[in-house]
Amino acid sequence: MALPEFLQELEQLLAAAQNAFAAAKSADALEAARIEFLGAKSGRLKAAQKGLGQVTGPDKPGAGKRFNEVKQAIEAAFAEIQQKQQTGEVVDPHAPRFDISLPGIRPRIGRLHPISQTIDELKDIMGRLGFSIAEGPEIEDEWHNFEALNIPPEHPARNPLDNFYLQVAETTHPVAVTAHTATTKPTSPSGLMLLRSQTSTVQIRTMETVKPPVRIISLGRVYRPDEADATHFPMFHQMEGLLIDKHVTMADLKSVLRMFATTYLGRDVHVRFRPSFFPFTEPSVEVDMSWGERWIEFGGAGMVDPNVLRAVGYDPEEVCGFAFGLGIERLCMRRHCITDIRELYKNDVRFLEQF
Repeated sequence: MALPEFLQELEQLLAAAQNAFAAAKSADALEAARIEFLGAKSGRLKAAQKGLGQVTGPDKPGAGKRFNEVKQAIEAAFAEIQQKQQTGEVVDPHAPRFDISLPGIRPRIGRLHPISQTIDELKDIMGRLGFSIAEGPEIEDEWHNFEALNIPPEHPARNPLDNFYLQVAETTHPVAVTAHTATTKPTSPSGLMLLRSQTSTVQIRTMETVKPPVRIISLGRVYRPDEADATHFPMFHQMEGLLIDKHVTMADLKSVLRMFATTYLGRDVHVRFRPSFFPFTEPSVEVDMSWGERWIEFGGAGMVDPNVLRAVGYDPEEVCGFAFGLGIERLCMRRHCITDIRELYKNDVRFLEQF
């Protein structure tokens, strides 16, 4: 084959390939054009390569050079159209068009669980009252959950039937635990762990490492083997407050709780104390709040017992303080007029999306 004839064939092939790629308005059409011109077995470029072998003599190097240039140009033309299709610059005339006159579809956006919303708001309120946030583990030892809180071994609150006890397994892994199934008080309490039954454990851990004055709140999950009903659940949340300083009184405690209640629930709320008993406070009170004529119990409070202060190395002659624990679910339920605590844990989207 003469050189001029071969070069003319290459030019025609290049023009045809460029036109075919430009005319392809969809990915399928572009792929079909690629196979037609760049196919490894039956592509037209492959067929033109066979004509290169028919060019002889001194014309062959020039023919080979032009063939490589045409091949690169065809590949570049394909790559350019492919990129335009991927970026949307090439519009498929058969593709469905977006009608800007149609009403939009509102996206379904997630939101925080009402308990999480309540916790965030309580943190904000207590932060403005000068309390900082403290945290502690949910798996506790008996020292922090009972003994340091002035709850002796014979106290009924330590009965395994009233707690979720865990027993350290015989393994080198430091966090492995197995369920404790005993029906009577264990003979070696110090070897047992349990899911904390109150956030008061955070008080102890904080006072062990922080010198007075202390002004903290702790919000988190606690666990008790209660039968689930409208007002009880085996897992719930508490907000624990602690203030240790000099010259702290019950009047300070009630003032803090009143400011908290009126901020969270409104100025028409009232707070009252009823005498009670907790091993870790003396005197101890039940905290009730009312709207109109209805009083609801929200938790317990009192002045920190001197034995608790001694357990963490504080001198009861030098400092004193108050502590309180409020049920977060009860606050949330009162704010949103929820009558059954179980609704908060059913994961029913129809219920949760109201908040």
